[in-house]
Amino acid sequence: MSSPDLGLSSVRPHRTLHSPRGHAAQAAAALAAGMGVGRFVYTPILPLMHTQAGLSASAGANLATANYVGYLIGALAGILVPALVRSRLLLRVSLVVLTATLAGMPTVHSTGAWLALRLLAGITSALIFVIAVNSLLGHLRPHPAHLTGWAFGGVGAGIALSGLVVLFLRAFGDWRSAWWASAVLCALMAVACWTLRPEETPAPSGGGAGSHPRTRVHRWFSALFVSYTLEGIGYIVAGTFLVAAIGQGSPGWVGSGAWVLAGLAAVPSSALWAWFGHRWSRPGLLLTALVIQAVGIALPAVVGGVPAALVSAILFGATFIGISTLTLAAGAHLRFPRSVALLTAGYSVGQILGPLAVTPLLHHGYHQALILASAVVLAGAVAAAVLRVGFPHAMPVVDQSPAARSAGEVGQSAPVYACPVPDEDEA
Repeated sequence: MSSPDLGLSSVRPHRTLHSPRGHAAQAAAALAAGMGVGRFVYTPILPLMHTQAGLSASAGANLATANYVGYLIGALAGILVPALVRSRLLLRVSLVVLTATLAGMPTVHSTGAWLALRLLAGITSALIFVIAVNSLLGHLRPHPAHLTGWAFGGVGAGIALSGLVVLFLRAFGDWRSAWWASAVLCALMAVACWTLRPEETPAPSGGGAGSHPRTRVHRWFSALFVSYTLEGIGYIVAGTFLVAAIGQGSPGWVGSGAWVLAGLAAVPSSALWAWFGHRWSRPGLLLTALVIQAVGIALPAVVGGVPAALVSAILFGATFIGISTLTLAAGAHLRFPRSVALLTAGYSVGQILGPLAVTPLLHHGYHQALILASAVVLAGAVAAAVLRVGFPHAMPVVDQSPAARSAGEVGQSAPVYACPVPDEDEA
């Protein structure tokens, strides 16, 4: 049964499509606005709000959780109402609302109001992300896979740019000016992606239930699901509190500077890990990336000092998008029904649980929280190690027609934080 249009599929036929690179650049701008700025600018601003706005550590964790709850709501909306991910109108409205939530943060001084704004920011950032992702996978599928990977680097570019802005404002402004500047940056990114062409309505697939292979993959998918959910818990603790943790034992500029490095390292990570995935086993690469990330998260707490902080940021930035890329590509390879939606749901729930789980530890600073996060990511690596045992690298061939893939893969990928880059032989 087809979903109702609800007036949201406002995509009109276009005479020509932007060049593949131009389309990727527009999608990267959308991802930079929705995720790199709209979602993650909170990380470098958080220490300023602690010292200048009187925000407690537990309240800071609650604001992060509100944003992640909003992200889950927006992601689920992309599943329940597929027309949402094909709406240019919704993309533009979400960009405007997200910019307004950033600009609204310095106009209030109430934890309740901040919670509401971060919740709304989470919803809109998720909607921006799902529209941009589906546009990428829908329009750039015939083109080289690395192009999509570089587009996902927009998340890292947004992180780096917002980190640079906050780093600059530390010497000249306060927490309010940091939020105002982030709103301006988000608005500029919105202008750059304003004409992004959403995914077109997929043609009905001729395949039925019998098109799915009968290969039993529950064992591997369960391990993948556990690994990705644990990654969601562990990575988000670092993604929220890394700058504040580094700032506890280093000069003020180091925390924001480290966040800029994390963003720069994230820019090429999705393309690089996808390239590695065409040459080595994805389960093996996933295990490697998780171990590297666990080490990076623990470094500021175990070693301390400026060099450890900068190395930590690079290792974190180089892995967190790549892990999503590898995981979701492995799920798509297994062809487990609605694999991307299920994996993303576990990942999103993990992101909500992460800040809540470490809140009792924040009374003693952030180092214990980082150690716990590192241990959780290592547990995800153990699950990934289980995934390696007998992993079916060769799967039975199923219907790979454009209509079937559009209805199956692209439709299911709506809520992901970092979608899989298609295999070269599927591109």
